[in-house]
Amino acid sequence: MSATMHNLLTIILAGILAGAALPTLISGQDCGCAADLCCSQYGYCGTGDAYCGTGCQAGPCTTAPGATPTDVSVADIVTDAFFNGIIDQSAASCAGKGFYSRSVFLQAADSYPLFGREGSIDDSKREIAAAFAHFTHETFHFCYIEEIDGASKDYCDETNTQYPCVAGKGYYGRGPIQLSWNPNYGPAGKSIGFDGLNNPDLVATDPLIAFKSALWYWMNFVHSIIVSGQGFGETIRAINGAIECNGGNPATVNARVEYYTEYCNQLSVAPGDNLYC
Repeated sequence: MSATMHNLLTIILAGILAGAALPTLISGQDCGCAADLCCSQYGYCGTGDAYCGTGCQAGPCTTAPGATPTDVSVADIVTDAFFNGIIDQSAASCAGKGFYSRSVFLQAADSYPLFGREGSIDDSKREIAAAFAHFTHETFHFCYIEEIDGASKDYCDETNTQYPCVAGKGYYGRGPIQLSWNPNYGPAGKSIGFDGLNNPDLVATDPLIAFKSALWYWMNFVHSIIVSGQGFGETIRAINGAIECNGGNPATVNARVEYYTEYCNQLSVAPGDNLYC
């Protein structure tokens, strides 16, 4: 994720994102909750799946407020052949070969009921193709778990007081979507249920947390873009902003688009318009 994007994310996250490992009942307010709490389907404020999952009415919902997942099976789209067709292109020596798996991805997807399950079946296929296009590009076919030379880079936003950096910890890219920066690790950890600021390495050592972190980012910042028909190009902007878009790095944009169109072809769905950013 780009340095440019993290400033925007800081503003967004400060207002709408804060979770906790376990649901905490606050009060029944019929959606009069604080900005960092979800209003459950029963009108109670709190965090976690019981409040932010299916039926969530407002707040940092993991499903869109009021949205109901379709009966599409993500597992039927992300088949063994589809997933293995990607990871089998990485070398046997890759760290990701013994880390990433279809079964763990599907387990992580269960925590995000609207991923690949909003709109038509074609919408579902396009979203899954888009997500895996970015996963493929970010990890080189699930070869890498961590950003190359990431530990040598400074991804600390010292101005962020809500999710301050912890001395000695690095917030460089990890996982399928290369989660980066303390304003992402903090709220992602709270939402998923781990200490993202004190233990960011879990994204690179626990495959379930790795996939959940990618889907956390996706559902909060990318999902609505692709399902609303804005096009694959805008998902690139949501992930890497000016670093790649508007002429920033045409080669990487082209690579992402190639993966996306390839996966759309495999899933027998039209890629749609606005492929480039």
